[in-house]
Amino acid sequence: MTINNVLTIIKDIIDVCLVWAGLYFILKSIKNNVKFTMLFKGIIIIIIIKLLSDLFDLTAIGLLLEYVVMWGPLALVIIFQPEIRSVLEQLGRSQLLGRHKVLTISERERIVYEIGLALEYLKKHRIGALIVIERDNSLSEYIERSKKLYAEISNELLVAIFFPDNPLHDGGVIIQGDKITSAGAVFPTTVEMKFSKRLGTRHRAAIGISEETDAIAIIVSEETGRISIAINGDLKYNLSVDEAKMIILDELKPKKTAEFDYEVDDKDEDGEDNE
Repeated sequence: MTINNVLTIIKDIIDVCLVWAGLYFILKSIKNNVKFTMLFKGIIIIIIIKLLSDLFDLTAIGLLLEYVVMWGPLALVIIFQPEIRSVLEQLGRSQLLGRHKVLTISERERIVYEIGLALEYLKKHRIGALIVIERDNSLSEYIERSKKLYAEISNELLVAIFFPDNPLHDGGVIIQGDKITSAGAVFPTTVEMKFSKRLGTRHRAAIGISEETDAIAIIVSEETGRISIAINGDLKYNLSVDEAKMIILDELKPKKTAEFDYEVDDKDEDGEDNE
């Protein structure tokens, strides 16, 4: 086997890997976006109808589908421009290796332990809080617009930040790896209609940042003291401190480890506060 043959094989392998990586990213984006899921189903239906029209020689519908195939891509780009921009932004925010992946088991456990202690105090005294933990998607754009700290994670510092008299208590805290990077961060709020209109600003901001990134957003209600966690646009409501710690610890594990679903009783969701 010559060197040229070896190089050709290597190029072919790289080519196939890039194609599969692209398909994986597209399918992952479709899975996490309801509109993309509906679009994908619609394209599959159109392809099936087109095959049937060719099989049974249905001239009228075949001609109509030819126009759909011809002008469809342009129409999709125009109609789904916000979603396409969101996917491209998410790709730009993606990091090759998130800080949470290089943490040791003891470091992850210490982080969760400190956050758990802070949640216990905040819940007991009904102090509102929003803690966002970065994973693979960078939160640098939100860090730039907030107060930078870069401090060791401790429950005392978290409680102090969200204490009512602190100027930074209304914003969110961003955690990168084992450090509190910034406080007073402002996040986009969700516009999804599936959530109760009684959800407060913190909860909507937590859901919003979890929709745009893969961050873990932890919320403590100022009025009720209830703990919630937003991940991938989904809200786990009215958690105990132990449930919250288990979810955070599991979500911080590398993806290759087994993932567990935690079902939480959300029957009280309609009773959320209007903070």
